Amino acid sequence: MATTETEPVQASAGKGRGLVLVCLAGVLWGTIGPAIPVVHDASGLSPLAIGGYRALVAVVVLVIAAAAMRRLRDCARLGRRHWRRVTVVGVSTATFQLLFFVAVLWAGVSITTVVCLGFAPVLLLITGSVRSRRRPSPGQLVTVTAAVTGLLLVGILGSPVGEAPYPVPGVLAALVSGAAYAISAEAAAPLSLRLDTVTMTTTTTFVAAMVLVPAGLVVPLAAGDRIWTTDIGSWALIGYLGAVTMALAYALLFTGLRTTPSGAAVVATLLEPVTAVVLAVVFLGERLTVAGVVGVVLIMAAIASLGRHSKEPAPQ
Repeated sequence: MATTETEPVQASAGKGRGLVLVCLAGVLWGTIGPAIPVVHDASGLSPLAIGGYRALVAVVVLVIAAAAMRRLRDCARLGRRHWRRVTVVGVSTATFQLLFFVAVLWAGVSITTVVCLGFAPVLLLITGSVRSRRRPSPGQLVTVTAAVTGLLLVGILGSPVGEAPYPVPGVLAALVSGAAYAISAEAAAPLSLRLDTVTMTTTTTFVAAMVLVPAGLVVPLAAGDRIWTTDIGSWALIGYLGAVTMALAYALLFTGLRTTPSGAAVVATLLEPVTAVVLAVVFLGERLTVAGVVGVVLIMAAIASLGRHSKEPAPQ
């Protein structure tokens, strides 16, 4: 019989499989950015409303899955037992998603995904050095310098003039979103060693939805924005965003975190900006300047090197 609370697994066991699962999550997340402006343009729904409905769909899908697997009681019991870390993961996930959606409309798909996903592993490297009270190695310093330089090139010079309506606020929102993503990955890593995938994904997504759904409905309503649409295509995309890019993708991430250090996992999810940039250029007509391309290359090189410095998170 499958258990709902697992013993910590060895670092070497299934590491390759864990990285593959995290990479798959990154590919799925890469389709979020291009889908947001499509839904927004077709329906008039704000990013907050899209995020709220997406979270609602994800919770419904996960609750149905948990009920089918007879895990609802386990979700409630283990969610209460680990409520502090579950809350941190859920709230930071909600913050990451809210600001990501806003940044996409303010700064564009390419800029948002690269800045957000580029900043997260850099932040994990810095906080890890502070926590261990060890100075970064020369290789780590080169990595951070390259990443920061790339972020500046992409954030300031990466988008042609006029394509991003609010470039500076958009980049700031993407940076905070990246910080929230780093926090969620760091907090989720030890929790994934204790809870099975269905329980962890359902409980943390439920907490995230408690933030995303009210924010997605109340704030736009107060601002006079639309919170409903009759466009069937938009609802289909929202259903995809909730079921695939949230429920399924986070299940893949949390499973992968069992055998993959949080730093390496964040590095692996860089397939998200790669996927998003390709889709944005091919289908949405977005362009990157030469400086933006150089910035993307620097960020990719810097983050790829972070995997060599990642350490296995200790269960807490």
